[in-house]
Amino acid sequence: MLELTGNYLTLEQIEEVAISGRQVGISTDSILRMNASRKVVDRIVAKGIPVYGVSTGFGRLCDVSIPLPHLEALQQNLVRSHCCGVGTPLSVPETRAMMLLRANVLAKGYSGARPNIALALCDLLNHGICPEVPSRGSVGASGDLAPLAHVALCLMGEGFCREDGIRIPSSIALERAGLRPIKLAAKEGLSLINGTQALTAVGALAVVRAQRLVMLADQIGAMTVEALAGVHSAFDERIHAVRPHRGQIESATHMRSLLVDSEILTWRNQKNKRVQDAYSLRCIPQVHGAVRDVFSHVRSLVETECNSATDNPLVFENGEVLSGGNFHGAPLAMGFDYAAIATTDLAGISERRVERLVNPDLSEGLPPFLSPEAGLGSGMMIAHVTVVGLLNEMKVLCSPASVDNLPTSGGTEDHVSMGMTAALKFQKIVDSAEHCLAIEMMCAAEGLEYRRPMKPGAGVASLYEQVREHVAPLRSDRVLSEDIKNLAHEISLGRFNTPRELRPSFELAEIASAARMAV
Repeated sequence: MLELTGNYLTLEQIEEVAISGRQVGISTDSILRMNASRKVVDRIVAKGIPVYGVSTGFGRLCDVSIPLPHLEALQQNLVRSHCCGVGTPLSVPETRAMMLLRANVLAKGYSGARPNIALALCDLLNHGICPEVPSRGSVGASGDLAPLAHVALCLMGEGFCREDGIRIPSSIALERAGLRPIKLAAKEGLSLINGTQALTAVGALAVVRAQRLVMLADQIGAMTVEALAGVHSAFDERIHAVRPHRGQIESATHMRSLLVDSEILTWRNQKNKRVQDAYSLRCIPQVHGAVRDVFSHVRSLVETECNSATDNPLVFENGEVLSGGNFHGAPLAMGFDYAAIATTDLAGISERRVERLVNPDLSEGLPPFLSPEAGLGSGMMIAHVTVVGLLNEMKVLCSPASVDNLPTSGGTEDHVSMGMTAALKFQKIVDSAEHCLAIEMMCAAEGLEYRRPMKPGAGVASLYEQVREHVAPLRSDRVLSEDIKNLAHEISLGRFNTPRELRPSFELAEIASAARMAV
């Protein structure tokens, strides 16, 4: 069981809960902290002190005081009124990640909610209950109000859930699991919906996939280098030591490890006097490395957010309740826009390599479009067209969401992040990039067929064998859609990996050593 403390939650743990169904609980220390902050709220209620979200209305209505007998109705009305989401529901993993993140926020103990609210979210996760959460309706400031409200509605036994793809009332889902609806007390509705957990959930799962993808892009790029009988000197350690960006050094190190013991290199050195390749091959470490560094930065933003208190107001043990703006999604909105650009560039350099594999004017002796019967057959011609089509859509989606703003809530919320839009765009771009890299993988593996009997580097040979478990060599024209789909699915799950014994280590000491060499 993953024990939530409000701190130290990693993206890999989020993925384990979201996708693999890992069970979740709340730590004893967190329960103590939640009880302490709840006592502060109870004292405020008992004394009739006007505090935003506890005894007042919300947004522009923050100056309207609510009588004590109506405080529970205030929270229920808040949840119901904020369930305005529309569009395709978030996926089950994204919804589960969102619930996990909200439980982790409550576990920090600054929300003023009773422990049973966080435990109820854990119950939903542990019983596989997935609220139906429409993907559109958040502007990422005051948090993801609409998406989180749909989760809170489920806890109340209202709204709908998804069970095996079928839409059922939440009341039935709770009853089947032996769970009772939650009756919200003062501030608890606000504590459930005020925060960035929807956009963080969508983006966090996309970041994990993106980081795996850039590692795999090195492997695929190395396979393309071998299929095109490329020059290996571009990956020489000395080149990268004098420009010691961490990602670049890691990518170059990875490339060298993948190309060890290449028989194709030996043949190329004997037959071909070409001293350098096109940028899409020669500059793999520089481009892939830059993408790595972007993802590393964005990952740090996301993990910080996953372990942050994003409520408003925040409840402190000394009895103070402070209003602020931790719900504003600006850090993640900008980060996801940044990551979307990097992911698109990763797909862009991959598309250029696919072009070189299929274009007979560029492919170093490979058959036109990798077809064994060029003319009669079209081979991989339209697979390249598919990459170009995907890349065009990705470029359109790269338009940043975070630079936009439209005031909401009567002008009170006059600057919003559009972080949910940024997260959804980023997720879609990652999905397309996985398909683009799947096509390069398929084409590069096909190119290696024409270099036989020469063997590629050991790491490339390992990836080739993994590809052939899913996609057979092209003996004649066939439908390629299912091959592309299957490879992209395996990529999204992280199934293509360099064997452990062939993996380079990327220690900080090595990066520091390279930096010293540069001086």
